[in-house]
Amino acid sequence: MSVTIKDVARAAQVSVATVSRTLNGHGNVAEDVRRRVLAVANDLRYTPHAAARSLSSRRTHTLGVVLPDLHGEFFSELVRGVDLVAREHRLHLLVSSYHGRPDEQVAALRAMRGRVDGLLVMSPYAAAQVSIVEELASALPVVLINTQDASPDVLSLSVDNYGGAQAMTEHLVACGHRRIAFIAGPEDNFDAHERLRGYREALARLLPDAAEWVLPGAFDEASGHAAGQALLAAGQRPDAVFAANDMMALGCLFSFVQAGVKVPDDIALAGFDDIPLARYVHPTLTTMRVNIAQLGARAARLLLTRLSADTGVQESQHNQEEPRRSEPLRPELIVRESGVRRGGGA
Repeated sequence: MSVTIKDVARAAQVSVATVSRTLNGHGNVAEDVRRRVLAVANDLRYTPHAAARSLSSRRTHTLGVVLPDLHGEFFSELVRGVDLVAREHRLHLLVSSYHGRPDEQVAALRAMRGRVDGLLVMSPYAAAQVSIVEELASALPVVLINTQDASPDVLSLSVDNYGGAQAMTEHLVACGHRRIAFIAGPEDNFDAHERLRGYREALARLLPDAAEWVLPGAFDEASGHAAGQALLAAGQRPDAVFAANDMMALGCLFSFVQAGVKVPDDIALAGFDDIPLARYVHPTLTTMRVNIAQLGARAARLLLTRLSADTGVQESQHNQEEPRRSEPLRPELIVRESGVRRGGGA
């Protein structure tokens, strides 16, 4: 026979309403009472009935997350950050992907309707349909992550990709490199567009006589490997290579290792994102650190702030202080072995 909320209330010697407030994370419960209720619920192995909770509170206690893809360390770190905040508030995640295909985004977003209390959407594709997001935003709280031309009515959080790419280009120039190649990301990806723009403008400003050297990429190891092979086959090799993300940088590094090219002695190499693997390859990878888990956590807190305002549910003090529109997350230059000054030294 299943344990009910009444059983928990009886054993803890409190009202059903107090049990409900405790399990839903409300703040108006005395600490000793909260601990007693949670201990009793745990001892009785009580599990709230999700459907019943949704009917009574009109909440699903679930956050939706829609991403371009689920493959790769970037997305796993992002979801980890969101999940840490969700677990703090006893919420679940419903995660979906449109597999990098903007045309499938609408189906992924509409599948969330009625199943979640709020929605986190990463849509870095310039051609993505914003209308469906605005349609959903009229019905439930939505926070956009790294989305171009976000509606002023929709909360958004972004990374300063443009500034980060400028900072990396400035570092490579300061290290004495003059022929700096850039491995770009997908043409229709807003993050990739901003990183390419940062590289181009910094190069034009710092080395006005130097020609830009841009190779196509797809934000994956294979395209980075192909770009590395193309650079090695060029008549004159670059001094340094700046890849628009770490996965392409690692693919490029492998092509250099295969050819016996020493990094950074022969060619310096840098990436963007600082995925966990970047510090464990040889040589360790110079990169722009985006605290990816923090990005996910900040987006989740911003969503909870809106959800709290819309429902009147009391969230933590930290969430109440989260601004309605967060400043862009600024990447940090991380100098490691692959991208040091020519002749040695950082």
